[in-house]
Amino acid sequence: PRSSNEAGCHRPPGGQPPPNRRARRPSAVAARLARMAVCHVTAATILACIVAAAGAATDKMLLRHTSQQRGSGSGSGGALQVDGFVKMLDFNHKLRVCNAYPFAAALDIYRGKEERLTGDSPMPYKACRDFQANLKVGDKLEFRIGEASAGTFSVSDLPHSDAVLLLVIHRHDSLSTAVSFESHVFANLENSQVAVIDTYKGSARASPKIVDASKVPGGKQVQGKEGHASPPRSEELRYDSVVAVNPGVYEVVLDDQEGKEVARNKLVALKRESYVVLRIGVEAKQGPSFPEELVVFPHPDDDVVPTRSGAGRGAAVASTGAALVAAFAAVLA
Repeated sequence: PRSSNEAGCHRPPGGQPPPNRRARRPSAVAARLARMAVCHVTAATILACIVAAAGAATDKMLLRHTSQQRGSGSGSGGALQVDGFVKMLDFNHKLRVCNAYPFAAALDIYRGKEERLTGDSPMPYKACRDFQANLKVGDKLEFRIGEASAGTFSVSDLPHSDAVLLLVIHRHDSLSTAVSFESHVFANLENSQVAVIDTYKGSARASPKIVDASKVPGGKQVQGKEGHASPPRSEELRYDSVVAVNPGVYEVVLDDQEGKEVARNKLVALKRESYVVLRIGVEAKQGPSFPEELVVFPHPDDDVVPTRSGAGRGAAVASTGAALVAAFAAVLA
């Protein structure tokens, strides 16, 4: 029988096979050489892994800067401080809140239980306001009317870029006084963006459209190719959508199903600005009703707009391909 060493990776002591051993067949010699080669490859692989692990540890140490801070006076050494070279980016998140909740009293906004974002100026119905609130995931925004809580909004996620965070509080239905929320994150685009939201509760039906203003800043009439006054263009706007518009002065018109104008408001579109168009009001089953109206925010002055309106620049409205979504929050019951 063969010795146990013959199947391993080492030869017997002395380095020579035992005497009086029959000459091995070529196949047996080849098999043993193959096993020895496997053993050598395995050892080389293990050694390479050890060298790679040591190199990774060295690289990790080189990527960190350590500084020893020594105490003075007491003679005791300071703590070892390790400073990484990677820092978290700070993004600019502007919170834009619109009060579309039809009620006589104004709303206050609290972050948590104590921080009053509205300060000494509660937000009345139809008002919008921007806040530099530095929101964090997990923040809770509580809306109060006096000392009574109207509803709470919880931030569940935030975009990893500069953005305008839109939050609209409105009536849930025409029967109860419960509140509901709409939220959207405006992308950082070159063109003006307009979010169109319907918060009206009632049986009336009306649709908005955007039209060129009849006059550009300075009072000059918009002219056609032949020198005649060209009629203002108009394009329909869909609720719960976001569109991009060219810079210029526009009118947002709300028409009922018979084409009769219900409300109108001006939209002064600037580059890189985000706007919200709200249809508001309620046909209440209990309590006072509020008529249909249009709210547009923000509303800069006409004199900050370029010298030409959107007329003659191609389509004034283009879909951004984005729908209104609760992109950064969830409503608490």
